[in-house]
Amino acid sequence: MTFLTIIFRDLWRRPIRTALTMAGIAIGIAAVISLVGMASGYEKGIVKQLDVIGIDVIVSNMEGGLMPKAFDESIRDQIATLPDAAEVTTVLMQMLSVEDAPMIMVSGREWGGFTWEKLTILDGRMPLDGNERAVVLGTMAAEMLKKKVGDTVQIETEEFAVVGLVDGHSLVENGAIILSLPLFQSASGFEGRVNFIDIRVPSDAGADQIEALCLKIEDSFAGLRAVRASEVVGTSQGFKIAKAMSWSTSILAIIVGVFGVMNTMLMTVFERTHEIGVLLALGWKKRMIVGLILAEAAVMGLLGGIIGVLLGAATLAILGTLPEVRGLLEPDLSQSLILQAILIAVGVGIASGLYPAWRGSRLSPSVALQG
Repeated sequence: MTFLTIIFRDLWRRPIRTALTMAGIAIGIAAVISLVGMASGYEKGIVKQLDVIGIDVIVSNMEGGLMPKAFDESIRDQIATLPDAAEVTTVLMQMLSVEDAPMIMVSGREWGGFTWEKLTILDGRMPLDGNERAVVLGTMAAEMLKKKVGDTVQIETEEFAVVGLVDGHSLVENGAIILSLPLFQSASGFEGRVNFIDIRVPSDAGADQIEALCLKIEDSFAGLRAVRASEVVGTSQGFKIAKAMSWSTSILAIIVGVFGVMNTMLMTVFERTHEIGVLLALGWKKRMIVGLILAEAAVMGLLGGIIGVLLGAATLAILGTLPEVRGLLEPDLSQSLILQAILIAVGVGIASGLYPAWRGSRLSPSVALQG
């Protein structure tokens, strides 16, 4: 009888207990996959949006969390005079409940600013000017709101004509309602205020010049942060909190799995006292007993982890179809996340088996055979 044969025979000896234990691990791993995958998907969506638009530096007040606080838009003109600020434009973005959509991104953009450039008209047209009471909808936003060109959409208490459907070439852009900044400021009650200033630097500007521009802005305007667009997600306190909460919730579920595996392995050791005594009498060393029990726990963790990954992937797919999620983020199931989840599952199994393995190795052959 081989080492692996012993492991799998012992696991399947009591299939219901083994299945329930693996289910506990699977739930914890599914939580990791689904929660962290959602947070990661939102981050990647924002990064792609910024890359598509072609933003180099973003100025904001990130104390507001995932959606920064609004500040005086007049700062835009002062920043525009700084060296290396080649193009400057302002944006007011809010996540709002609009008609039947429980949560959708509404983006008010400075008319004529470069944030309009990458929008490709699929149907209809762009607003004629910054004063026309009109919006364009990203493809996904139009689907969620069930709107087409010629319809109207109500934002807060004001109605706007839908004059165009656009492809924004990123999930966040395609899930947004886009209109002129002054119109959205009026509708949302944020007159004269924005929460983003987007900057493009000259094409030949180096990293040192961009860093100098960011430092100059932060020194000149208290409370505002200026960061390279590629670093927005990594430096945002809101994103950090969201990811920390995702991992914290997942860890709680994993802890439940740890105790489940430990309980199962302890019961296994107690029930196999006679078998362990026979193995010791046949010449097995204590470290081999430890290895056997840890290997069983690791295999249980591995199998539970694989089931958890499948369960988490299914959960992500379901979450991605919910109205509250569509258009805001695309759940991310990366290879690195899957690998992390599997390693966590195996680690949970091994950690849970340490005490039972120690107890098993402490058995005396003579006493164990009597049992």
